Amino acid sequence: MSTAALEKLSPKAKEIVDKTSLGTTSSSEGEINKWIERVGSGEFEGENGLNTLDTELRSRTYLVANSVSPADLALYATLHPTLSSLPTQTHYTRPSLTRYIDHIQNLPALRASTVAPQLIDFKLDEAPKPERKAPPAKEKKPKAEGAQSAATTTGEDKKKPKEDKKKEKGPAPVDPPAATAPGDASFAEAAAPGGKKEKAPKESKKGGDKKEKSAAGDKKPAAAAAAADSGDPVPSMIDLRVGKIVHVEKHPDADGLYVEQIDIGEPEGPRTVVSGLVNYIPIEQMRDRLLIAVATHKDGKDHGIEIVNPPEGSKPGDRVYFEGERFAGAQPLSQLNPKKKIFETVQPGFTTLESRECAWVDPVTKSVYRIVSERGVCAAPSFVGASLS
Repeated sequence: MSTAALEKLSPKAKEIVDKTSLGTTSSSEGEINKWIERVGSGEFEGENGLNTLDTELRSRTYLVANSVSPADLALYATLHPTLSSLPTQTHYTRPSLTRYIDHIQNLPALRASTVAPQLIDFKLDEAPKPERKAPPAKEKKPKAEGAQSAATTTGEDKKKPKEDKKKEKGPAPVDPPAATAPGDASFAEAAAPGGKKEKAPKESKKGGDKKEKSAAGDKKPAAAAAAADSGDPVPSMIDLRVGKIVHVEKHPDADGLYVEQIDIGEPEGPRTVVSGLVNYIPIEQMRDRLLIAVATHKDGKDHGIEIVNPPEGSKPGDRVYFEGERFAGAQPLSQLNPKKKIFETVQPGFTTLESRECAWVDPVTKSVYRIVSERGVCAAPSFVGASLS
């Protein structure tokens, strides 16, 4: 870190940078110096400067690379006097800046510093909720003439007794439960689109007794699956496993996406996952990385910026679960039903503790259930109080 760059900071900001221990950092020293020089030059002062900074922080968790650096401390210490004196409503107009400063000021390293300034109360609970407009309803296409004529009952059919119709029709075939598709997985803030599932071809009506028995037998697994995900959503319904990225490359058609092959210990081989982590994690840090995969997750949007670390010594396929008697022996669903919004319901309770350990907090009882495997506790590399998805 350049001494000349530090000299441009205010005495208070320089003191905070000097006396706050961050440990070793892998961030580029050149990039750190550039940011400190920008901060010291007053580039982010005034309303225009804060608006510019808010725009730059939209895709950043830290100023340099993927970990906190002296540049973050310099920016926080410089802006603290200004931001702490602004009206609360002003913070809501710069959401990226507010999110960034609130994250930096709550870092354990800064809070442990003897020169750390007082926390800024952003009153985030009072922030106005964003307006969400429902998509316009799709227009229903008129049925084709062929379908209408097929649905029309002929006079001859009407004359047939009901019993004859039942015998002629036979039991309706039931499709077997869909297996998990190769793409239906997500991990640590990164959601993965799954491939479309092809429905099993329906059996012909000319089947005789054997097919009727088979169709009747197929109804039992369907009933069992419905019972398995009945009741209120709980985190133990989610199938969490240790995964390993065995191959990763940039998406051929989207600059911000990675395409990963993730081994979660299945005999079918690795699953394909697409994640929007290009702007957050270098590809070198993705290769051969162990992570926690949501094996039953459906399509979702990418919100990730840091991958959760499984316990040391983990291997692909290790089961991950929630500690405590409440979820002891609970079995995850083979496939989450997207209509029941199971993951979406329990996801707000996923967080990282002060120890950076991952956990689920019951929204009603506030009980904490750490996310563990037989080898230990899952943890985030650096985030405290972060949301997991």
